[in-house]
Amino acid sequence: MKTQIIKKTLPVLGMTCGACAASAQKILNRQEGVETASVNFATETAQIEYNPDKTDTSKLKAALQGAGYDLAIDESDESTEKLDNLHEENYKALKTKVTGAILFCIPLVIIGMTPALMHLQYSNFVMWLLATPVVLYFGKGFFIRAYKQAKNRSFNMDTLVSLSAGTAYIYSVFNTLVPQFWHSRGLHPDVYFEAAAVVIAFVMLGKLLEEKAKGNTSSSIKKLIGLQPKTVIILTADGTQSEIPIAQVQIGDVVLVKPGEKIAVDGKVVQGSSYVDESMITGEPIAVEKKADDKVFAGTINQKGSFQFTAEKVGSSTLLAQIIQMVQDAQGSKAPVQKLVDKIAGIFVPIVIGIAILCFVVWMVAGGDNAFTHALLSFVTILVIACPCALGLATPTAIMVGIGKGAENGILIKDAESLETIQKVDTVILDKTGTITEGKPQIVDIKWNVESTDLLKNILFNIEKSSEHPLADAVSSHFSKEAKYINNIQIESITGQGIVGLYEGEKYYIGNLKLISNANISLDATSKEWIDKRLHEANTVILFSNEQQVLSIIAIADKIKQTSIEAISQLQKSGIEVYMLTGDNEQTAQSIARQANIGHYKAGLLPADKTEFIKQMQAKGKIVAMVGDGINDSAALAQANVGIAMGQGSDIAIDTAKMTIISNDLTKIPQAIKLSKQTNRTIKQNLFWAFIYNIIAIPIAAGILYPFNGFLLNPMIAGAAMALSSVSVVSNSLILKYKALK
Repeated sequence: MKTQIIKKTLPVLGMTCGACAASAQKILNRQEGVETASVNFATETAQIEYNPDKTDTSKLKAALQGAGYDLAIDESDESTEKLDNLHEENYKALKTKVTGAILFCIPLVIIGMTPALMHLQYSNFVMWLLATPVVLYFGKGFFIRAYKQAKNRSFNMDTLVSLSAGTAYIYSVFNTLVPQFWHSRGLHPDVYFEAAAVVIAFVMLGKLLEEKAKGNTSSSIKKLIGLQPKTVIILTADGTQSEIPIAQVQIGDVVLVKPGEKIAVDGKVVQGSSYVDESMITGEPIAVEKKADDKVFAGTINQKGSFQFTAEKVGSSTLLAQIIQMVQDAQGSKAPVQKLVDKIAGIFVPIVIGIAILCFVVWMVAGGDNAFTHALLSFVTILVIACPCALGLATPTAIMVGIGKGAENGILIKDAESLETIQKVDTVILDKTGTITEGKPQIVDIKWNVESTDLLKNILFNIEKSSEHPLADAVSSHFSKEAKYINNIQIESITGQGIVGLYEGEKYYIGNLKLISNANISLDATSKEWIDKRLHEANTVILFSNEQQVLSIIAIADKIKQTSIEAISQLQKSGIEVYMLTGDNEQTAQSIARQANIGHYKAGLLPADKTEFIKQMQAKGKIVAMVGDGINDSAALAQANVGIAMGQGSDIAIDTAKMTIISNDLTKIPQAIKLSKQTNRTIKQNLFWAFIYNIIAIPIAAGILYPFNGFLLNPMIAGAAMALSSVSVVSNSLILKYKALK
């Protein structure tokens, strides 16, 4: 039997640039048993597919540790919390190092850049004293990581920084201790302590700003989706109740669910009954009755009853747990353009080192009297200025800021490729229930056959308030503000028909036509006509009567959201074709399409029919976005170029979709398209400036201008320019946060 390949997304620690991600990815892909591995620098995660018979996460962790990185393989909630704390501690430690380095660099730069101070007797020793803590204490991480990289025959930003700063520092120490070496040759022993220290300080400052900009949206994503409760009540063999953490629930445990509680794990009802709101799974607005042997799902909400169920899926097997894992997987995904950038970053550092060495040789051969000084300066300057940070950050920072902005606006984008693709969408397909409509029954009209007195409203409200039927909620909610509670009403439910209330010796009936007919209560012609009209408009009709006559008729429907009409109008104005596909009947579909101003719709479709329709549209060259909220939409969401799930919908739909509208507001779709355009524009700008920067900076650092005007770039200025390039890319990405979507 073929071994099942395992796919995991795990945090990678210790990366400092895009070349690090390329190096870590190369190391993982070289390990036996690894099918594919992709490392994302911005999210600091690795997506790994491996054969468990040949390797495991411990071996992969050891492989990365040998190169100076680390892999967080403990996937428990406690470990995640520890990892978040570790990131926070590392950020604070980096901030302290940057502050310390800058404090030492300020007097160092003042001395190094002021001729009157620079030529004082002990100025070189003072600068040495000031530079040493910056290079050897605050910056020691660069040298340690570079050494580990070298042992693994890899190069990254740390290699460039340590080579450049280390060379400048050692050269300056030599000139400070043995100045006569140069004096005897008629040369002045220059020192570059300020360059070595400022390079370290600027690179660390750039890293600090990068860390702040990258952020981690996973914690906000978990809050937006809303996890299952932290504790559950289980029943032991002797019938006693015990409250335990959800992590301790085992398959076979009997769980007690009280009114209004969220169901914590997946299972099967064994005792009791209730109505459960499963709109997040089925997409249907009416709560479903649950009795013995019926299945219940994590994340669904119990209504008024109480029941017990046996746990069948717990921990990472539940729908809610699976969606969290899926989001983490998707966040580590890369935009198509990023894969090309990664390849460039992977070979960039060795090429730069080669250019620096070549430049050093050329200066030594053709540099004249100051050949060594110029050769050394150019060597150091090239290594400093050509750091691949800007290149590595260009795409992922824009993606991360775009995803973060989407989350802030109720748009959960779970895949970088989808963020690129949605701007190209020319066809949007909408499900009906819970997508275009509210997904919740409401009273749309009431016909009173008698005077609507306060007493009748109170009786109607109190009887419906006592009912467990989901349609009763629509009535009780409608009258809740004006009605008063009555205590002495006796209630009797009649399955499949409605409910009967006894108040002060008189019976009142609330239910369908069958209930009224069985009570021998007749309808007049006007009422029949009113009911026919409402049924034609796809409304559900319930009747309220006493023992003599029908007192009122109530029409209940799943109303169209006002924002749906607005969103559909915006999409159509932007040239996007809008279709509605539904499993509902033709009459209901036609009514909703007419009200929402949708010209194209199809009714009575099975899930497979929706998927087939999308395939047909794609065959015509259309870029399709599918918007849905139920399990029945999941196949269609997967087939579409961009699947968009409604946030209160099924976890399977959310799992399958590449984008989730948390607020259930369809106007977020035009906003998502605008966000996609803004993000892609930012990526192009970032890549342009990152490439242009290196194309211009490296020749200048090599001394190409020296023969014309005698200009040779100072390594300290190169360090500032390099840091500025990274900061400018990050800053340009951050501008995304402040651009309007509406």
